[in-house]
Amino acid sequence: MQPWKIILLFMGAFTGGMSVFLFRGDNHKMLKLILSFSGAFLFGITVLHLIPDAYHGNDNYVGVFILIGFLFQIVLEQFSEGIEHGHMHKPSHEHIAFPLGILVSLCIHAFLEGMPLAEGNQNQLVYGIALHHVPAAFALATVLLANGQTKGKTIFFVVLFAIMAPLGYFFSDELSAGGIGNLQKYYGRIMGIVIGIFLHISTTILFESSTDHKFNLRKMVAVLLGVGIALVGFVSEL
Repeated sequence: MQPWKIILLFMGAFTGGMSVFLFRGDNHKMLKLILSFSGAFLFGITVLHLIPDAYHGNDNYVGVFILIGFLFQIVLEQFSEGIEHGHMHKPSHEHIAFPLGILVSLCIHAFLEGMPLAEGNQNQLVYGIALHHVPAAFALATVLLANGQTKGKTIFFVVLFAIMAPLGYFFSDELSAGGIGNLQKYYGRIMGIVIGIFLHISTTILFESSTDHKFNLRKMVAVLLGVGIALVGFVSEL
């Protein structure tokens, strides 16, 4: 287990969540650009790194698990309300309550994302998850504050979300070492679920975050940078 991965995974979500205290108002143009960049980078590493890795073991059922991951993300979003994409929804004053479904679904989502990290060289995936969790944690903190949670409780739940990907990584590392059963042979299928989740999230970010699905110049540059950096990382590992 590499400590820098744990630190980066945690800090991506924690920094994103804490930044909610630095911004005021509803105009978060920089956050939208970060969201577009992370969505493009996530899509790039999924196509260039994750899909080839998942099929490396010649498991004919990987595609089935990619579909399962895609559909599972759709189910999760019924509870998370799209916070994985950085969506922020303000509750009405008549329905202010603790967003338990959002928190639980986000934690499950982050735990699953961390699971494939212990197998092989997954540095690009670490970067993708950490970057993707910045807007997700920001949206989570926004929803918590809007639902009447105190600053202290908001920080606590952001930290809880931030440790879930490292916990998934730790769990996967134990599997790879044979410390928790002999499940490492199912790595390709676990990766398939994560691929399905990433395909859904990245494409949703790219198309839903634009009015009428149109890209302005700034967003186009952010998307090209995200895909370009993923491509550079891929070429450098050849």
